[in-house]
Amino acid sequence: MSPKTLYDKIWDAHVAQEAEDGTCLLYIDRHLVHEVTSPQAFEGLRMSDRKVHAPDKTIAVPDHNVPTTAGRENPDQMPEDSRIQVAALDTNAREFGVHYYPVTDIRQGIVHIVGPENGWTLPGMTVVCGDSHTATHGAFGSLAHGIGTSEVEHVLATQTLIQKKSKNMKVEITGKLSPGVTAKDVVLTIIGETGTGGGTGYVIEYCGEAIRNLSMEGRMTICNMAIEGGARAGLIAPDETTFEYVKGRPHAPKGAQWEAAVNWWKTLYSDDDAHWDKVVTIRGEDIAPTVTWGTSPEDALPITATVPAPEDFTGGKVEAARRSLDYMGLTPGMKLSDIEIDTVFIGSCTNGRIEDLRAAAEIVKGKKIKDGMRAMVVPGSGLVRAQAEEEGLADIFKDAGFEWRLAGCSMCLAMNPDQLSEGERCASTSNRNFEGRQGFKGRTHLVSPAMAAAAAVTGKLTDVREL
Repeated sequence: MSPKTLYDKIWDAHVAQEAEDGTCLLYIDRHLVHEVTSPQAFEGLRMSDRKVHAPDKTIAVPDHNVPTTAGRENPDQMPEDSRIQVAALDTNAREFGVHYYPVTDIRQGIVHIVGPENGWTLPGMTVVCGDSHTATHGAFGSLAHGIGTSEVEHVLATQTLIQKKSKNMKVEITGKLSPGVTAKDVVLTIIGETGTGGGTGYVIEYCGEAIRNLSMEGRMTICNMAIEGGARAGLIAPDETTFEYVKGRPHAPKGAQWEAAVNWWKTLYSDDDAHWDKVVTIRGEDIAPTVTWGTSPEDALPITATVPAPEDFTGGKVEAARRSLDYMGLTPGMKLSDIEIDTVFIGSCTNGRIEDLRAAAEIVKGKKIKDGMRAMVVPGSGLVRAQAEEEGLADIFKDAGFEWRLAGCSMCLAMNPDQLSEGERCASTSNRNFEGRQGFKGRTHLVSPAMAAAAAVTGKLTDVREL
């Protein structure tokens, strides 16, 4: 049998049918649903008098549009668009009998945090959701990617997806990371090196000693942003760290089923002489705390660097850099550590887990945020929020002057009440820094939770190693 990559193995195990042109019908193990991309899909089922094919494999949770302030369970507290979408998901989930976590359920949160922490996400699965950051679940060694609304309907109706196979790409991070360097710095460095188109047409497998040494939270951060590198999905082979995280979670296998599952999961790795269409290698020791300066995730540099000039680039990137600098209000040659910040957002499916909140709290403990700073912490789920309160993290944030919010996507995207105003500059732990991503003409710098916390205290982008 010819050697295979992890991607090859999962793909081959899920192909239900393959056409002559290579188009495949792929079986889907887990379908995650939220309120923004699902209303039309459910309505399509209703109009064609169809049921959800596998309601036991379908999980619905509102996250993008829900307010993160107290009293949100009252529909009158929601903006009209939010209220309509959340109400539609409520109706659809109950009518079609899928697993559902409404805003009143402590398990509600961002769909890509809810799935793993409840044991819905398991190694070797195919996982889809009408959201591009579904790649997050690849941290478990599952093939996970976003789909469009018409595909959401197709999966609801058939539990399959029409797909063509991607190429294989390996990103290896060798050696150990230095103190102060996190998974967020690793993935921003990768995208800075490969560009946002570097992974186009590929599924990326992240490997190497530095990746192996990451916690599951860190691995989820890495895979979450595979999409920002242009990839269809990101994968990390499961190991003892994965099994330990999954074991005992509500929907994980139990007893003899657990033993059988782990035995299979241990076969989910890339064979030594498997074929890679593209390979990128980065030394872990060379990665520093990283920030973005422009309006693309590829505009990433170590915090010790200066703002680049358009002339530093070639081709179409010259004009793109000029536009970015104009939009961001930055001058070439300026130290990144001199950029003043108005707002800090800690949260999102990239960095809204308990480990992220611990890292941020460690920085702000006993300190106060800068006068005039707007700073918020939005836990990724109700369970994360409860754990953070139990550990005393919430008190640390509140004592420092942070707003302590309810779970949701919040200021990651301008689709809910938490938005930047025009010209407002934010150090954000989210995943995208496009123009207007966090609000009309808002300015976003992507950073790790620790770096965001440091910016809240100093009022500017700061090398966390100095704190």
